[in-house]
Amino acid sequence: MAYAGECKNGPECIPDGDVAPQGSRDGQVNIGDAVLALRFALGLEIVTEEDRCHADVAPLGKNQQPNPDGQIIIGDALVILRKALGLIDFGSGKEIWKPAPGTTWQWQLTGEIDTSVEAEMFDVDLFGTPVEVIQELHRRGRKVICYFSAGTYEPWRPDASKFSEEVLGKPLKDWPDERWLDIRRLDLLGPIMKARLDLAVEKGCDGVEPDNVDAYQNDSGFPLTYEDQLLYNRWLAEEAHRRGLSVGLKNDLDQIPDLESYFDWALNEECFSYNECEKLLPFVNNGKAVFGVEYELDPADFCARANQVGFSFMKKRLDLDAWRLPCW
Repeated sequence: MAYAGECKNGPECIPDGDVAPQGSRDGQVNIGDAVLALRFALGLEIVTEEDRCHADVAPLGKNQQPNPDGQIIIGDALVILRKALGLIDFGSGKEIWKPAPGTTWQWQLTGEIDTSVEAEMFDVDLFGTPVEVIQELHRRGRKVICYFSAGTYEPWRPDASKFSEEVLGKPLKDWPDERWLDIRRLDLLGPIMKARLDLAVEKGCDGVEPDNVDAYQNDSGFPLTYEDQLLYNRWLAEEAHRRGLSVGLKNDLDQIPDLESYFDWALNEECFSYNECEKLLPFVNNGKAVFGVEYELDPADFCARANQVGFSFMKKRLDLDAWRLPCW
């Protein structure tokens, strides 16, 4: 490999994997950065002092942090590729939480959070849950997932004024105060959703649960396609991973074959009631948790089957308060 200069330490010289486009880094780590690092390793590009500082990330040391060894080899390109795919956020040293099948959990979106519930993971509201509650859950050894709607407009949210009228569609059938969003308009929705993900990081959430990510199957008021939804959901997962956040796929069962690899776990409502739980099996087959609830069925009607396939299911009330009847 050819070097244009020696690497010097400095405030801008950090091994973060951000090398592309060459000569004008864009503040992101994606597949293009991994490809450029590979070209460096193969001697196909001249490596500048700045390039070397940012591309020399391997081997990863303690807590998945870069341990530069003074050279750019194929191993560096592979580490950068892992970061681009969201498999590790080595820039922050934070490993993304990937729960295994059978992980216990609690889902509470209303009322004062009962932190005493025995569960490995708590799923709580992003906006409504105080930082102090998240910190208390962490002190108790719990992972905290923060819920927000990624596919609908909720007029009571503090950032509601940021949504322009042109992205607001029809009201939801069962939730008339909410309106579907035109998920094709990432130019307008992207900054809002990124700000929500940033808030999740700021509050200390370990991951996020983006809700209402199946608009293409609903009467949204927009001509949304399967591909529109796929692109939006993948974008959400990638943006979460860029921030070191775990992310779950909420419902959207028919797109699991195309989305499972992008998400760290799944969350489902009433697959036993609708006899469609087999669609969730790709997650457990790949060592990923499937969290779920039933609202109407008796635990005796679904718990044994859920436990048999490794799902983490419980009975909940529709208002998602602290009450639950878990299957484990």
